[in-house]
Amino acid sequence: MAKATKRKTPKTKTPRKPLRWLMWQSVRLVSVVFLVSVFLVVVGTVLNPFTTIYMSQEARRLGGVDYEWVPLEEIAPVMARSVVAAEDANFCNHWGFDVEAIKDAIEDGSSRGASTLSQQTVKNVYLWHGRTYTRKALEAVGTLLVEAVWSKRRVVEVYLNIAEFDEGVFGVEAASRHYFGVGPESLTGVQAARLAAILPAPKTRSASRPTAYIRKRASQIMDGAATIRADGRAACFES
Repeated sequence: MAKATKRKTPKTKTPRKPLRWLMWQSVRLVSVVFLVSVFLVVVGTVLNPFTTIYMSQEARRLGGVDYEWVPLEEIAPVMARSVVAAEDANFCNHWGFDVEAIKDAIEDGSSRGASTLSQQTVKNVYLWHGRTYTRKALEAVGTLLVEAVWSKRRVVEVYLNIAEFDEGVFGVEAASRHYFGVGPESLTGVQAARLAAILPAPKTRSASRPTAYIRKRASQIMDGAATIRADGRAACFES
């Protein structure tokens, strides 16, 4: 008499633990974001941005914006020195974050003056405006990548071309004609300093109708531009 064979019960797969699955998905997401970021930054070394998130938002709101790209070689050198003197005097000496400025800002209880040109460029080109932790984290990663891949000269060139100088006016080409009726290659020291002076609040300040504060600030920027040229802090972005 044949022995009865015992039927094997098929093994059931143990469901993956939720925490482990979540961690794996997070790693995948971070990896994808990082690889995409690297790609965009590398492309940004040669491809000029035709628009940005904020510029597109303003174009929809206003029905269009004034924006035209111009290479750094066609911008008066004093304009580059002025914006560096106004926004990030130690630009040539840091790797994307001005540690001393950050310390001073923390002591003062604000973030004013702590954001470098590299950080502002990453925010303006690749991200959206806002103060969320997500955006700040992406900005930090993007700043490190830009500093590693771009030249300092490229950072200044891109910044000057996508900065907002008035409502619907983006870049130094549009700004110089909007305020002074000249091309960026013809900007004087005073005009360049006034353009740099309005950058923190372009919608409420005017370079062609400067207040007493803007005149005073422009004078300080002119002195700063001369100083960074004399002491070598402009060498990294000047040919």
